Amino acid sequence: MSSSRRARLTAVAAATLITLSVSALPAGTAVAAEPGSAAAAASAAVTPAGRGHLDRAALRGSLDAFHKAGMYGAYSAVRDGSAQWRGATGFADVDSRRPTGPNFEHRVGSITKTFTAVAVLQQAGAGRIDLDAPVGRYLPDIVPGERGRLVTVRMLLNHTSGIADYVLPAFPGILENPGKALDENRLRHIAPEDLARLGLAAQPVVERGTHSYSNTNYILAGLLLERVTGEKAEAYITRNVIRKAGLRHTYFPSSPSLRGPHSRMYESFFGLIDPPRDYSVTDMSWAGTAGALVSTTSDLNAFYRTLLSGRLLGAAELRAMKTTVPAYETQPGEEPLMRYGLGIYTLQMPSGGWYWGHDGAVFGAGTWALSTEDGRRQVAIGYNLMKYQRFDEQGRPLPDPITPALYAHVDGALAGRPSPPHGTAAAQPSQSLPGLPIGPDTLHQATLR
Repeated sequence: MSSSRRARLTAVAAATLITLSVSALPAGTAVAAEPGSAAAAASAAVTPAGRGHLDRAALRGSLDAFHKAGMYGAYSAVRDGSAQWRGATGFADVDSRRPTGPNFEHRVGSITKTFTAVAVLQQAGAGRIDLDAPVGRYLPDIVPGERGRLVTVRMLLNHTSGIADYVLPAFPGILENPGKALDENRLRHIAPEDLARLGLAAQPVVERGTHSYSNTNYILAGLLLERVTGEKAEAYITRNVIRKAGLRHTYFPSSPSLRGPHSRMYESFFGLIDPPRDYSVTDMSWAGTAGALVSTTSDLNAFYRTLLSGRLLGAAELRAMKTTVPAYETQPGEEPLMRYGLGIYTLQMPSGGWYWGHDGAVFGAGTWALSTEDGRRQVAIGYNLMKYQRFDEQGRPLPDPITPALYAHVDGALAGRPSPPHGTAAAQPSQSLPGLPIGPDTLHQATLR
C-alpha cells in the first residue's frame, strides 16, 4: 500500500474511530471481505403465545442476505408482542467454518451506555444526583477548574460536554499500524481514572453545548456513580439494572474471554488489517462503563422493552432520558434523522418509522438494538466483522453491499414487512452526515473537527 493511500485511510479511520461504534454503517461505503460459502445456520423460531405477527421467512431471507453480502456471521432476535424469532447466519470462525448460533454471547460496545445512563438516572430519581449539577461537585479531583464548574451531569449523558474522546490516545499508533497497536494492547488493563484523564487532556472537537459523541463522558458517568453509591459502577449496574431487568446472559466481563458460546470477532480496520484478525479475547477495561458489556440479542430486546415500559426508571427519569438533542449538524431547514437523549437515541429508518435504542462496536464486534417507543416491536442484531468498508485512492467510499443488507434486515424487522433488496436506494438512509452518511456505528460524529 502506498504511503499516500495509507495516509488517506488513516484520516478516514481518525474520523470514525472516535466512538466505540466504529464500523460505520452509512450507505455507499466499502467493499467487504469475501462472503463465506457454507450454508447459513438454521434459525430458531419461538412459537408466539399471544398477539403479534412475524414473517419468519422474510426475516430468515434478509438475515441470510446480510451474510451473502459479505458479513462473516450474524445473529438476530426479533419480537412483536409475544411473538419471537431468533436466527443466525454465516460463520463464527472463518477458518473452521463453525456456524454462528442464535443465542451467542457478544460484545455489545456502546449499548453499555444505555445501562450506565439508567443507573445514573436511578440515582437522580433517589435525589442523590442532580442532572443539572456541575460534574465538579461529584468529581472535583478528576474534573477540576472551569470544566468542572460548567459541565453538568446531563451534558455527560447526552454528549454535549465538549470533552474529547480517549480512544485514540489510549491506543498509541493505532492509525499508523492498527494491527500492531491492537495486538500490543490486547491484554492491557487501563483504570477508568486514566481513561478519563486521557480524554480530558485531548483537544476538544466542538464547543461545550454541542452534541459530540465521546466515550469519556460515560467513563466519567461511571466514576460519578461510584462516588455517589460507594461501590464499583459495574457492581451497581449489575444489581440494579441488569438483574432488575431479569437478564440472564448480560454481564461485565471479569477476564479477557467471554463465558458462554460466542463467535470470533474480526477487525479489518478499513483494510489496514488484512486479513482481518480475531479480537474476541481482549481486556475490555479500555471500554468500561462506556462499552464493555457482553450480552445476547434476546437479552437486549428484553432490556429495552423493560426500560421503555417504565419498569427500570420513574416517569420523570424516563422523560429526561427521552429528551433529545440533534445528533449531528443539519443544513438550514433540514430536520435530523437521529436525536440523542441520555444514553439512548431515536432514529428514523429508511421506511419512515422512528425507533429508540442504541448501537455499539468494539474491535471485531458490532451490535444494533432498536424498538418501537412502546417496546412492542423490536430487533437486535450482532455481527462479527468490523470496519469492512474500503476507500479509493482519494479516500472516497467504494460501493458497499453489506451496509444496505444490514439496513434491509433491521428496517424490515421493525416495519413488519420485507425491505427492498439490498443495494436499492430505498434500502439506504435518505440523509447524510457531512463526510459519513447517517447510520448506526457512526454515532453522529462524522469528522474530528
